[in-house]
Amino acid sequence: MTLTSYYAGIDIGSTMTKAVILNKKIIASIIGPTGPEQRRLANKVMEEALNKAAISFQTITYIVSTGYGRINVPFADKQFTEITCHAKGIISLFPKAKTVIDIGGQDIKAIKIDTTGKTTDFVMNDKCAAGSGRFIEVIADTLGVSLDKVGDLSLQSKNPAKISNICTIWAQQEVAASLAQGMPISDLLAGVHQSLADRICRMVNRLRVEEAVIVTGGGAKNRGLLKALSEQLGHEILVPEEPLITGALGAALLGREIVEKAKQNNTPLKTKERILEEIEIL
Repeated sequence: MTLTSYYAGIDIGSTMTKAVILNKKIIASIIGPTGPEQRRLANKVMEEALNKAAISFQTITYIVSTGYGRINVPFADKQFTEITCHAKGIISLFPKAKTVIDIGGQDIKAIKIDTTGKTTDFVMNDKCAAGSGRFIEVIADTLGVSLDKVGDLSLQSKNPAKISNICTIWAQQEVAASLAQGMPISDLLAGVHQSLADRICRMVNRLRVEEAVIVTGGGAKNRGLLKALSEQLGHEILVPEEPLITGALGAALLGREIVEKAKQNNTPLKTKERILEEIEIL
């Protein structure tokens, strides 16, 4: 009887933490907000993923962590950058992917990948709210609109506003002044999306954009932003079924590759000793 091997990926991002468990396919995934106690959070999402998959911690063969908080996953066997993991996760979902745009809460990454999922080039913006999903969040709060409604509401616009300021604080004041003058909220949101899309496109165009173009991260759930991006890039945009877990998925897939390579080469598999009492999972 052949025992099933399980692999886990944990992605601790600036605003959200994700976990994926897979064998031949994804059997569980968890998404939760990133808090200040990242080690405790890593334990929590891992426990939730294990419960959802109905397996024990001892059955996990290999664990890979990624994201800016990857060093805070004490039970991970290996760490990879988010660039590497996003590329691997995307190519498993979209074999023809060439360009990946990840729109996170605090930063944006554009990645060029080859047919194997290897990164051939990438660019990132600085940690400035004006060039990230945080920009939309600030404006939504200013307009009194819930974040999950801004995309659809912006699609109702008949005459998108021209947002001249690129600084979040000044743009916020500009939007508030236009709202006070009676400009429709849908027009303001459409203008904000076009402004952010313009900044993203200027960064992405440093690479030679090729289809298929995939958008991931929280921004991928905003239909208004996707429309503005597609129009300004001049390319169709594809989105994973769950755009937040691609980094964690890629981490788990890289873990599986490590294990399979060790088996093929008949070499010892180096894993970290994982003591359950220390990580408080079970």
